[in-house]
Amino acid sequence: MDLACTEEEEDFRARLRQWLAEALPTLPPKPAATDWPGRRAYDTAWQRMLHDAGYAGVHGDASPTLRLIFLEETERAGAPYVGANFVGLLHAGPTIAAEGTAEQRRRWLPPILRGDEIWCQGFSEPDAGSDLAALRTRAVRDGDAYVVSGAKIWTSHAEVADWCELLVRTDPGAPKHRGITWLAMPMDAPGVTVRPLRTLAGSTEFAEVFLDEVRVPVANRVGEENDGWRVTMVTLSFERGTAFVGEVVACRRVLGALARAARGNGRWDDAVLRRRLGRLNAEFGALWRLIQWNVSEAQATGGTPGVGGSVFKLRYSHARQELYDAAAEVLGAGALDADRTWVADRLSALSYTIAAGTSQIQQNIVAERILGLPKGR
Repeated sequence: MDLACTEEEEDFRARLRQWLAEALPTLPPKPAATDWPGRRAYDTAWQRMLHDAGYAGVHGDASPTLRLIFLEETERAGAPYVGANFVGLLHAGPTIAAEGTAEQRRRWLPPILRGDEIWCQGFSEPDAGSDLAALRTRAVRDGDAYVVSGAKIWTSHAEVADWCELLVRTDPGAPKHRGITWLAMPMDAPGVTVRPLRTLAGSTEFAEVFLDEVRVPVANRVGEENDGWRVTMVTLSFERGTAFVGEVVACRRVLGALARAARGNGRWDDAVLRRRLGRLNAEFGALWRLIQWNVSEAQATGGTPGVGGSVFKLRYSHARQELYDAAAEVLGAGALDADRTWVADRLSALSYTIAAGTSQIQQNIVAERILGLPKGR
């Protein structure tokens, strides 16, 4: 395994750094955290800038290594995150690129890369919990359409989305992993109702989505009917394997800020705290190398990350929580300052052991698919 970048990849990094240095000062102020229509406009405008500069392709046909370099450099430069379009760019888009037909790739990938269309994820359900295969949303074939009824929850950015990557049950009599189908559903279809949910941090990026006999064209099916579980594993491999790259870079930057703050407020004299920050530094360094390994494996196997993403997701979720616990220790009362982002980030960190597959699910995946242990009863 060679983790070193080629000369061509380092040239890409240098050109990207130069472009970011010139482009970022031209951006308008970022909208308020609660203004999702405004944030959609801001995020999609940034994506259009990337597209026009020739950098949108890193979310499309670029190699996994170039995608890694892109995410690393944009995060280090403080560039906008993918924001409202993270599902399209990091989940649905890569899945369609890997599993969609030529026509589906032509229809959906260019608007995602230009920032013209926003996607959301319709996977989780109120009664399914962490067992995604227990989903109950039904889809009945009626000519050239599926008629879909059910409910989804924790649907990120549903209120500003144009499309939804939707999991439905098309064969209720099949074993639960084998009767699922992956559909692309237009969010403006009759019968779709979106109700935003307010999080602990006060944001409303999640929503409940209710589906009442929504007609979705059969042509919008990605993969074969009842083969949606396999397609979903492709989606989740991107979500767990490479979608958190920028966040690891951000955590390393936060850790550096905490070390500087500790030196400034006298907390650096605490040897226990220094060891804690040092261990976290080693932890995030190891996670970064694990990302590089996942990317190297993806490149060797055709572009789709493997189950190693579950190892990363499991450890990263807990490391992020530990980071913001350390932030509270370093900053003391300053961590509660409403003018800082520590509070929101610490509350957000609590969700990482649940989002994108709970830690318990990741432990099962590691045990069964990597270690070869028998399935639990």
